[in-house]
Amino acid sequence: MKIKIFGKVILLAFALSLASVAAADGVNKRLRFARGKSSVVTSGAVVRGDRDTYMFSARAGQTLHVKIASNEKNAVFQIQDSDGNFLAGAGEGDDATNWSGELPTGGDYKIIVGGKRGNASYRMTVSIK
Repeated sequence: MKIKIFGKVILLAFALSLASVAAADGVNKRLRFARGKSSVVTSGAVVRGDRDTYMFSARAGQTLHVKIASNEKNAVFQIQDSDGNFLAGAGEGDDATNWSGELPTGGDYKIIVGGKRGNASYRMTVSIK
């Protein structure tokens, strides 16, 4: 009897660990701006050590504004251009929560969202003018 219960506990623990690994996959999503709109709002959640990536296209000289909010104030982002370079003030280690600036080049950009401490639920606004 004890062996059957122990086996079921092990099986349940294994299933739960697989479920948490599956849930840890980050989002890779292209942002779509509605016709006539210059901003989009998206929300999500990242687990510790994971990143959500949002892509969008822009022209050189356009002004980008990104703002992220989270209940525990632990969601941050980085912005990367099509060459893989991070934008000043929104790079690795900057822990950006609010960024505005003129885009240096045209092409695809990535906004990479993560948590400073543990898991992070967030709401992010992206505007391009």
